[in-house]
Amino acid sequence: MVQLSKVLGVIILARNGDRYNYYQDPYTYAGSNTETTALGEVESHRLGSLLRSTYFDSSSSSYIEGIRSDLVDNNEVKVRVKAGVEGTVVFDSAIALLQGLFPPNPKNKITLANDTTVVAPLGGYQYVPVETVEPGNDRSLESWTNCPAFQKHIKEFYASEDFKAKAKDAQPFFHAAKDFVFGRPTTLENAWNIYDFVNSQLIHNKTYAHRLPPTFVEQAHHFANYHENGVFSDKDIVGIGNIAGRTLLHTILSSLERIAFNRDPLQFMVIQTTYQPFISFFHQTGIIKEHPEMKGIPDYSSAIAIELRRGSPPDVRDFLRIKFKNGTHPHFKDVHVFGHHADIPLTEFIYRAENAAITSNKQWKEVCNGNFATFDVAEMVTGNDSTMRAMLTGGSTLVTLVCLFIITKLVRRYRQRAREARVRLDGEENINVNVPVMEKTRLI
Repeated sequence: MVQLSKVLGVIILARNGDRYNYYQDPYTYAGSNTETTALGEVESHRLGSLLRSTYFDSSSSSYIEGIRSDLVDNNEVKVRVKAGVEGTVVFDSAIALLQGLFPPNPKNKITLANDTTVVAPLGGYQYVPVETVEPGNDRSLESWTNCPAFQKHIKEFYASEDFKAKAKDAQPFFHAAKDFVFGRPTTLENAWNIYDFVNSQLIHNKTYAHRLPPTFVEQAHHFANYHENGVFSDKDIVGIGNIAGRTLLHTILSSLERIAFNRDPLQFMVIQTTYQPFISFFHQTGIIKEHPEMKGIPDYSSAIAIELRRGSPPDVRDFLRIKFKNGTHPHFKDVHVFGHHADIPLTEFIYRAENAAITSNKQWKEVCNGNFATFDVAEMVTGNDSTMRAMLTGGSTLVTLVCLFIITKLVRRYRQRAREARVRLDGEENINVNVPVMEKTRLI
């Protein structure tokens, strides 16, 4: 194993902290409203404090070389926050994380022309710019909603023999669950919502917690893990089931290139999001093969750390060391990607991941629409409509030509309507632009 000595920069992928119950449609993943809890803010704050002690403390073995640690340097630190479904919760989690990462410091002050010294509020509170990523104009952090191809993938997963067998095994649990979910559908398709409701009530509702049978939440968690792992993964790195990871990869790769470039000041990137990209990333990079226990939903305030490190002589290439911390566990542990059992060269990681990355909203729309809403005369002839086949093959030549003319007109009209019905975004801007979307950006 190459001995690595210097950390050049880090990318953090962080899940939101605890929140109240949250509903997701099992076919479209459209979500309901929910709110952050004080517990969730504490969890995210602790994560921020851990990141500070790991990467901003000069006595740490993982200290980022040359980064300013007393006060935040906004040229060195960038924060992107998912602002789609669960958006307010994710934003609140990012604020709490940053409060732990950059706590108040009396050095955060200014001396005026009249020699008066003014310290920032709350003993030197540090206000870090946050870029909110709205799915209406940037699909990099929420690529799985309003995506027809992904919805087709979900339906195919539900129709698979494996899913049917799992649903049969789950019947006893879901039958027992009816008394504890208050009218919610008790099916494997709805496994996420069953678990999220039970888990939320167990944490926040004392009466409910006292009534819930032993192992009940663990069983709900098991079936939800199976469900979400199947929905947000694919056998192929470029498969539609991995779309949450495919858009994330572009942000990761472009940020790594910035960190590796000596003239770019970026050294620390925080991506605050929900659980879905974690699942896809674990599958795409092969982490699941060595860590099958990581299939499913990472806990609140889980985090992936992607460290860019410079090798020691004679091998001074750049390498990646990837770590994962599940929920409130106090430490990160190393996880290896693409079959490596050690750190992976940056160039190899880019080579193996870049073709899977979705790099723009235009490409996202192409991937999501696939071959949907398109057909031609041949498809109509070879379909199940026996009347159409008879009309085209059994009539006279004149009738056939007239029918073909009518069909052509219908096809053109259908395609026009299909184009209008496709997922549409304003503009064709890149998924991960360097200039923040400032009209909805808030400062902490």
